[in-house]
Amino acid sequence: MQPTLVAVAHGSRDPRALPTVEALLERVRELRPRLDVRLGHVELNRPLLDDTLDRATGEAVLVPLLLSRGHHVKRDLPAAAARAGHLRTRVAEPLGPHPLLVEALYERLLEAGWSPGTPVVLAAAGSRDPDAAADVSLGAALLSERLGGVAVVPGHASAAAPSVPEAVRALSLRTGRRVAVASYFTAPGRFATASAAAASAAAASGPAAAPLGAHPALARLVVRRYEEALARRERPLERAVA
Repeated sequence: MQPTLVAVAHGSRDPRALPTVEALLERVRELRPRLDVRLGHVELNRPLLDDTLDRATGEAVLVPLLLSRGHHVKRDLPAAAARAGHLRTRVAEPLGPHPLLVEALYERLLEAGWSPGTPVVLAAAGSRDPDAAADVSLGAALLSERLGGVAVVPGHASAAAPSVPEAVRALSLRTGRRVAVASYFTAPGRFATASAAAASAAAASGPAAAPLGAHPALARLVVRRYEEALARRERPLERAVA
């Protein structure tokens, strides 16, 4: 039996969030039809992660549907894995940064009407963790490369500067152009909605992309993170995430 893939979403009160994550996991199951794929949430939605782990047996790999390192990836997931003493568990790396994630961002921008040469703000949730900020900055650099070298800078919905509107205004002043916004979120939610609304209200804002959702590249990345975690030698849970 292959270890269970437990996809860990943050959870949201937005009614669109859960169907979006479930659609993503259906794509994962299509890629690996014999793999047991389950969902657990950090908060706000059921099933909660602890409940999902309670019902699992044998081995499990927790794959965070989160795009950067931060408190949830570094603390909450290893703690949940440690509480599931009946399981052998590993915690995979977050989805970002990664070229597959960048491909999904690129295609969402095209869907929103992005045109070549248009600068972009990468709208992320934001975190006080410097590793999370570094991951988002690297994601912005990778997206810039994918877009042919146009300027791409991070903007944050909370906890970190600059905010999305601040980043849009500053980048527009710097480039003399309207600015597109890429949504660095797996699914719709409070921060994704607030970032899109704030960007739309900014006078210099151009098209705003939708969250990544059930994009095929994101499904492939979930499988990739699962396989990478299996390939690593076992190590203590608190060090399971690079």
